[in-house]
Order: sequence, then C-alpha cells, then structure tokens
Amino acid sequence: MNTTHLNTRPNFGVPGERYRHPYMPGDAFYDRLVSAHRDLSDAQSEMLNARLVLLLANHIGDLRVLDEAIAVARDGVEQVRP
Repeated sequence: MNTTHLNTRPNFGVPGERYRHPYMPGDAFYDRLVSAHRDLSDAQSEMLNARLVLLLANHIGDLRVLDEAIAVARDGVEQVRP
C-alpha cells in the first residue's frame, strides 16, 4: 500500500535523546506495553488495547493518517490465513 501521510518507519524515542542502538526505544515501548497487560484477564487486555487505540487516534487526530493506518493494519491482518 502506498501511504502519503502515515509514517511507517521506526519512530520511537524522546525528542533530543540519543540512543546507543536505533531499536532501543522500540524495545522500551514493547516492554511497557507487555507490562501494561500483565495480570489482566483476556477481556481486560482487549479493553486496554481498545482504549489505547482510541487515545492514540485522538492524539493523532488527522483523519487522513488514521484512514491510512487502518488500511495498512487491515491489509496485514487479511494476509494472515488461519
């Protein structure tokens, strides 16, 4: 899919901070996300994901970016066959 507004390159970090390896901020985010799900039931985990998606979508706010993100995410899911 050709996107024009959605940044799909790794973009994790704190502005102004330098990292020893470019993947370190992404790893830190993943650790935080996993920790947030720890000790939750499946239903609570699904609710956390839904709330997080809505909070981040609201933060982004640009419907063009959100439309592209939905399309890219759905395309990745549709390619997976059970």
